Amino acid sequence: MSKLPETEAIFIDGPAGRLQALLEMPRTQEAGGAAVVCHPHPEHGGTLENKVVHTLARAFVAKGFAVLRFNFRGVGESEGVFDEGRGETADALAAVQEMRERYGGKDLWLAGFSFGAAIAIGAAAEVRADGLVSVAPAVSRVSGGDIPQPGCPWLIIQGDEDELVPVGDTIEWVNGLEPGPDLQIFPETGHYFHGKLVRLRNAVETFIDANRSG
Repeated sequence: MSKLPETEAIFIDGPAGRLQALLEMPRTQEAGGAAVVCHPHPEHGGTLENKVVHTLARAFVAKGFAVLRFNFRGVGESEGVFDEGRGETADALAAVQEMRERYGGKDLWLAGFSFGAAIAIGAAAEVRADGLVSVAPAVSRVSGGDIPQPGCPWLIIQGDEDELVPVGDTIEWVNGLEPGPDLQIFPETGHYFHGKLVRLRNAVETFIDANRSG
């Protein structure tokens, strides 16, 4: 069994004040990349402790990445108030900047779950991320808008029984993208991936292996 990551509770400078964060690093090697993971909707209980967010972070650490998961403005000990996605995108960009200052020159990936996935998609093109993982993305926040498609390797994972993001909406949106992401639909899986977290982690690790540089 792999060792648990080295974890440090930190605060980073955000545009609306400091942001509470956890920095996780592999214990057995120098970090070979950096990742930022974004949590679900702040007004519906989303925090950096969300189990899907935690699973994403562990997948990246297992592949040698240093990982930053953080609370959006107004969540936990993060300062500020909810800003309908605009300010939260700025928070994600601040998190990316923090990781680039710490791990400059290494690959930088973004990931997120639900609302956080939509935020990560919006941030990925702006920061020219090296990879992107979107779990059950809030399609209504990214489809039909002016968010550019990221040019990096991109994985979307969603359950076919998602009760919050209709899988048909996701498929329709993905079909309109060119060249489009790698879309994986998990059978008998709802929005929160109950009982599917191991499969989720394995899928993310496999995608990282296939698409990381070097």
